[in-house]
Parts: sequence; structure tokens; C-alpha cells
Amino acid sequence: MSSRSALFEADLTRLRIRTGAGTFDAVAAGPAAGRKVLLLHGASECAAEWCHQLRALAAHGYRAVAPDLRGYSPGVRPRLVDGYRLGHAARDVAEIADELGWRRFDLVGHDWGASAAWIAAARCPLRVRTLTAVSAPHPGAFAHALRTDPGQWRRWAYLDHLRAPGAERELLAHGAARLRAGWPESIPHERVTHYVRRLSEPGALTAALNWYRANDFTESYQPVPVPTRFLWGEDDGVVSPETARSTADWVTGPYRFEALAGVGRFVPEEAEEETTAHLLDHLAAH
Repeated sequence: MSSRSALFEADLTRLRIRTGAGTFDAVAAGPAAGRKVLLLHGASECAAEWCHQLRALAAHGYRAVAPDLRGYSPGVRPRLVDGYRLGHAARDVAEIADELGWRRFDLVGHDWGASAAWIAAARCPLRVRTLTAVSAPHPGAFAHALRTDPGQWRRWAYLDHLRAPGAERELLAHGAARLRAGWPESIPHERVTHYVRRLSEPGALTAALNWYRANDFTESYQPVPVPTRFLWGEDDGVVSPETARSTADWVTGPYRFEALAGVGRFVPEEAEEETTAHLLDHLAAH
């Protein structure tokens, strides 16, 4: 059985969502009439990272859809680096919801997907019922920390190798050894293999790295007025504790911050049950 087949079993439906930006690949679960939830994946991953949450949401009667984001969906893979700016990804959220026929929906995002979700929730508070952000703080909090906190700047600068020309060759060399090393051992081998295969397709890794190359967090950002829960792993090497906590200053609606002990950057997969429990609790509360 292929890695792709093992991850996407019969209970998950494959979708192709056509928008003005192109066609997004996606997976979905749950009854069509259920409350709508859109889940945005993180860096180097794809919709597969949400398999556990998709199934749990479906079991509770929600209609959940997880698209492969721009660059990860071959049908939405801009050639120019500028095409990966967060503003474009935030517009994708609205266009995907439009194509699905969703007037209102709950939004969930991890890592780069969370960064895009913060912006989308700030721009479209009449459409986004709730936001669950995972790992990535509000872009405004992150931008402020990069300007004022040397510790946070060093954590971000540590990723400069991902922005450098030729990073693709280094990451894919020797059977993609360096790329594989980016995931913690707690994530199943078959899922990492799935991610690596996807990123090894022509143009895919360049597109994934262009998210890092396109975004320097120097823009102005709006606060988020919708009910928000922010999950952050205490072992996250990219976002400092101070930056994570400062996100509270960028939410004007009901807000809850949860720091997860013993968890790193890949929260939805490192802590599947805990992430799912927080997500379901947040949705039920609003």
C-alpha cells in the first residue's frame, strides 16, 4: 500500500477546489450539513497532518476540509516568490470558502497555515466564527518581537538556511536526509515518507521554501476580534515563550492561550489527542 493510500482511507474524501488562484487539492470528512471547519497545514506538510482531527471532527458532526495550501497544491504553485506572501494565502481562505459555499466557518491553522489564518480572521470577522491557531503567534506579535527581542530574532535567523539559494539541493541530497531530519521521531515514518515524497516532486520544495523567502514580517497587521485559542508547544525552537504570550495583545475577542509541555513545533501530530481535545472544546464553547 502506498504512503498516500495509507494516510487517506475511505473515511476521508478527496476534493478539488477551483478558485481564482487555481485548483487546490483537499481532503474532507463529516456530513455536508455539519458546521463548517477549514484547517490549514504547516510548513513542509500537507492536509495529511490533520487526519486525526478531521476524523474526530467528523465523528462529532462537523464538516471539516483541509486543503493543501498554495505551493503544496500543484494547481496553485506561483513561480514568483512574491506569490507566497501571507496576504495571498489569507485571500485563498476566503476563496476556498466561497467555492465550498460556506458563508460562515471555523478556521484552524498550524505554523504557516496559522499565520495565514490570523490574517484571514482579522480581515473577515463576519465569516470566521472562531480561530484555533497552533504554533505560530499572531503576525503582529511576531513582527514586534523580531524588532525588539534579540532572542526571538536569533531563533528566526536560525532558519536562514531555508531562505538561501540552493537550499533545495541540500535538503534533497543523500535521499533527502536533511529534510527527513526536520521531523521529530514521534511522527510516524509513513507520514514523514509521504511528506518527503510530496516535497520531492518537481517544484514542490521550492514552493514550500518560498513561504520563508516571501515573508519577513515587516508589514502592518490587524488584531483579531473573533474567539481565539492559541496552542503553542513549550519545546518550540522557533517561537520564544515571550513572543507566544504576547499574542494576547493582538486579540480583542475572547482569548485563551495554552502552552503544551513536552511538545515542539509539530503540535497537531506530536500531541494529536491534546490538540483535538482543545479544538473540540473551543468549537463547543462558541
